[in-house]
Amino acid sequence: MKVASTTFAILLGGLLLLPLIALLLASSPTAVASAVEHPSFAPALWLSLKTTILSLFIIVVCGTPLAWWLSKAKGAWPKAASVIVDLPIIMPPAVVGVALLKTFGREGTFGPMLDAAGINIPFTTAAVVIAQVVVASPFFIQAAANAFRKVDEDTLIVARSLGATPAQSVMKVAIPVALPGLVAGASLAWARALGEFGATLLFAGNMPGTTQTMPLAIFNALESDVDLAVVMSLVLVAIGALLLVTLRLGPILRRSS
Repeated sequence: MKVASTTFAILLGGLLLLPLIALLLASSPTAVASAVEHPSFAPALWLSLKTTILSLFIIVVCGTPLAWWLSKAKGAWPKAASVIVDLPIIMPPAVVGVALLKTFGREGTFGPMLDAAGINIPFTTAAVVIAQVVVASPFFIQAAANAFRKVDEDTLIVARSLGATPAQSVMKVAIPVALPGLVAGASLAWARALGEFGATLLFAGNMPGTTQTMPLAIFNALESDVDLAVVMSLVLVAIGALLLVTLRLGPILRRSS
């Protein structure tokens, strides 16, 4: 049994590691230099960074109060809300894209209202941000809710007995205690937004400089320049690896200091 478990673990570990090794072996310093100078590289990278940072800001600002409510409220409503929050995780990204089109498109639920106000959302940079927020927010909200659940209720009571308002007790006590979980959730949400593809493609399109993020640029490059696609993929892997290492080393460094 132990031998079989070890074998399966090695097989799965190899399946996870080998594609990364293959990406590294498929590239070269010359290919990297050529890709960096390609006209689509910098705009796609900048658009990805710009939109994901804005998306993360929206997720954290709007998701933190929701996470707090989910962690403390009792009854059927919080459970129903938690299910709704998790839905984008289990929905295929293409379905999310179609749903967003049917919500904000010209023939969607709010399309005529937005059109009357002169607002056009689909196939714009705003659509990229909305798609990222929808698919990435569950990762932050659930992580934040779990972190808030670990906050000792007695500590909040003590803070209030010392004159702190409910809002002050959350800001000065609950958030600092839950901060590691909040940071981890924000990092996961940012990584998910950075890799978003399907919903963005259907809702925002694939227009260079406007809606073409790095994943979409990779999709484009595969049709004409595989080396460029490989380098772009390595860039996203490097960003994700840096984020993961930071998350893993952060607690260790704090304990050692």
